[in-house]
Amino acid sequence: MISKKASTSFLLVLTAVVAAAFSLLPRIPQPQSYHLFADRRGFLGIPNFGDVVSNVPFGVIGIWGLLFLLSSDSGRLAGCFLDSRERWPYVPVFIGLLLTAFGSSYYHLSPDNSRLVWDRLPMTIAFMAMVAAIIAERISLRDGLWLLPLLLLVGMGSVLQWYASEGRGAGDLRFYAAVQTYSALVLLLALVFPKRYTRTSDLAVVVGFYALAKALESLDKPIFALGHIVSGHTLKHLAAAAAGYWILRMLQKRQPVLAAASALVRPDEGKLERV
Repeated sequence: MISKKASTSFLLVLTAVVAAAFSLLPRIPQPQSYHLFADRRGFLGIPNFGDVVSNVPFGVIGIWGLLFLLSSDSGRLAGCFLDSRERWPYVPVFIGLLLTAFGSSYYHLSPDNSRLVWDRLPMTIAFMAMVAAIIAERISLRDGLWLLPLLLLVGMGSVLQWYASEGRGAGDLRFYAAVQTYSALVLLLALVFPKRYTRTSDLAVVVGFYALAKALESLDKPIFALGHIVSGHTLKHLAAAAAGYWILRMLQKRQPVLAAASALVRPDEGKLERV
């Protein structure tokens, strides 16, 4: 593990590198062929049934996570958060998952660029809220909470910038792609940041599910061609929802690392000091 000072430096370098790398790439337009998904079968009067209903797990996990975070059972949350304020960045994570269920379903009913905005906006909320959560828990709680609204605006701004560029006839996905890449890399970088809780390796599992989702998305048609049972994009939704579930599972199962908990105990009072 590296120090908090080194963690801050690593994060700043990562931010600069990702921003520079994507700014140097050529413009990335949104291909209209993206909207032509493999499984267009309707069922029960619902067009594109598989890609629509596979968003239900996002809603279930979003509600489950919010109920957990906003629980009035302080004892239940005490083992998950040394400071109760640490849970607030996770609230928009699960709000983003809940909204993804609606936004992605809306998009897949009749895929086009204007509807795709409502699919992508909630996802960026979840992505950037996770970045804020990592900063709050592993670098500075104050900075993480202060950066939370700024990061959410950056994430949503990347989607709106892409959509505006499409309207000008010069579509450009670089900013949106940078946000996705950056958030995944921060989760991986967190593995070497100072840890206050157990189950740090769960973050690698979350990134793994995200990578699997991207792979399944790119293999939409080949997977559907294998028997016309399920498409890659439908499976992509399930893999992405599994990433959300793994975040919730991590929070429910983790415990404070002994050294971190001891650092918050006042020797003269034996009480937990909030930082």
